[in-house]
Amino acid sequence: MRVERRKPLTARVGVMSIGLDTYWGQFPGLLDELMGKVEKFKGKLNKYNVEIVDFGMVDNSEKAYALLPKMLGSDLDVLFVDMVTYGTSGTFGIIVQSVSCPVVLVALQPMAAMDYARGTTYMQLCNDDVCSVPEFTGVAIRMGRRVSGVVIGQLEGDAIADAELAEWIGVARVRHDLQKARLGLMGHVLDTMLDMQADPTAITAAFGAHIVPCEAEEIMIHYRKITSEESDVVAMKSRILDFFDTPDPVSDPLTTKLTDHDLDLSARVAVALERFVAAKRLDGFAYYYEGEPDSKMRELVTNFIVGNSLLTGAGFPMCGEFDIKTCVAMMMMDRLDIGGSFAEFHPVDFVRDTVLVGHDGPHHVNIADRRPVLRSLSRYHGKPGTGAGVEFNIKTGPITILSIGMNENGKPKMVVAQGESLPGPIPPTGNTNTHGKFKPDVRTFLKRWVMEGPTHHFALGIGHHASTLEKVADSFGVECAVISESI
Repeated sequence: MRVERRKPLTARVGVMSIGLDTYWGQFPGLLDELMGKVEKFKGKLNKYNVEIVDFGMVDNSEKAYALLPKMLGSDLDVLFVDMVTYGTSGTFGIIVQSVSCPVVLVALQPMAAMDYARGTTYMQLCNDDVCSVPEFTGVAIRMGRRVSGVVIGQLEGDAIADAELAEWIGVARVRHDLQKARLGLMGHVLDTMLDMQADPTAITAAFGAHIVPCEAEEIMIHYRKITSEESDVVAMKSRILDFFDTPDPVSDPLTTKLTDHDLDLSARVAVALERFVAAKRLDGFAYYYEGEPDSKMRELVTNFIVGNSLLTGAGFPMCGEFDIKTCVAMMMMDRLDIGGSFAEFHPVDFVRDTVLVGHDGPHHVNIADRRPVLRSLSRYHGKPGTGAGVEFNIKTGPITILSIGMNENGKPKMVVAQGESLPGPIPPTGNTNTHGKFKPDVRTFLKRWVMEGPTHHFALGIGHHASTLEKVADSFGVECAVISESI
């Protein structure tokens, strides 16, 4: 089961090719052959559904200066500098000094090794991709800047180089959406989670996203108009029952089989949320609100979980407990196409040397290892209200967790760790959980994690992606700590 993404993953990437104009008169046909290399490189990028802005061959400093205004106006997420042969750093210095996006040098030579017995200067120039890389990185540093990354390898059939390019496409996708995102923020923190507090201006300063103040009444406007007989509600009920399992309760007395009332309520709230999101033109949402006991408002705001989970699975991060920082973390993971569930640590399993990882919602249902479960809950622990809760195991295998806290200067700090999601029983409490295994052992890992100053929430994704998240952090100039696995 998979929720379809609301918007396709994409990015705008620049390709600037480097050469030396002196060569063209000396070696007829060389320029055409090198431009063939460029086309093969762009072919690698095309498979990621990105928009490519091709700045052509830059083979002298005059062209670099002439190109700069167009490059600065292209709104790039990443600039790839294709080092197709040797080129002087005068083609690069003003570029790296001026652009604000990550700059990645790409040195992919056609041959695995020179044919030494038949070697010619022409052959060498066709494979001289790495020659001016140190010149370019050194000049970047002299300009008070630095190159974000270097990809070195073969033009074709090189899995390592292809994986590194894929990482940078992931970074570009994150930047493409996050820098322009409209993230709704509604309500307040619980009384009082001090680690949840975040200055919206600090979030915009760090990541570019605009924080949109929202009122609970703006959702209520839509909710009041919705009836159970509406076609959108009927369709939402069918969608929920098709997607989720609704088993009988097990051991927790707070849970029952999903009731018709809770199904109807969840469907009406989900439709209201969809309409609210569209009306506010939001890309994500963080909230916490309680409302007056026994009021229509409390009924609404305490029953977001099912609708939130469907929206989150569709690439629209919905984050509880007013945690705008974790909403950003969830968006980062989603744009890397690795999930991004709202999560925290639950009890430690000292028998398995694991820690339960989960939350009471919302969740990225696309990373469930089987059909997610809905249960009716007679109360939400620690919060007011009753209604449907989402429960599932995360896919087994590698996982990555990302928390965004705030340092003593009021700036965001990313904390990242990699582990494994292990198969095993989870408590049937209407919450998502998985057994998280982290090296070197659960006690040492948790001590290292908490000492880096994360919030108690984090985004949970599948696969090992600490390296990519470090690149994302670096691209925004945000501090990032990756928890060590060794003793």
